[in-house]
Amino acid sequence: MKHRVTGIGGLFFKTKDPKATKDWYKKHLGFNTDDYGCTFKSKDQEGKEYTTQWSPFSDDTNYFEPSKKDFMFNYRVENLVELLKALKEEGVTIVGDMEEYEYGKFGWILDNEGNKIELWEPIDTAFL
Repeated sequence: MKHRVTGIGGLFFKTKDPKATKDWYKKHLGFNTDDYGCTFKSKDQEGKEYTTQWSPFSDDTNYFEPSKKDFMFNYRVENLVELLKALKEEGVTIVGDMEEYEYGKFGWILDNEGNKIELWEPIDTAFL
């Protein structure tokens, strides 16, 4: 497997009032927010378009569990099925089962400090 992580897919964090947080970032920093936060569109070195997601979550969300942290990183990956298999063989804790949607495949792991990490094999055309 040549590459495991190819970039940052998203930054997710807890906040007391997700709507107020989105409104603040829209007003003061120009974020183009929607129900999920803000989707940034960029191009890689070959000129291929991709997205990065910024999302505030309610502070009572359980989406980051079993981690107790107030944040979760989402990393873009290639070939998630093979990556999860390799990580499991390396003794990395896999959280739940891989899920597949029209915009990509998702899997979750815990790092060495118990932080939940979301791994995303994206289908960027769903957002572009």
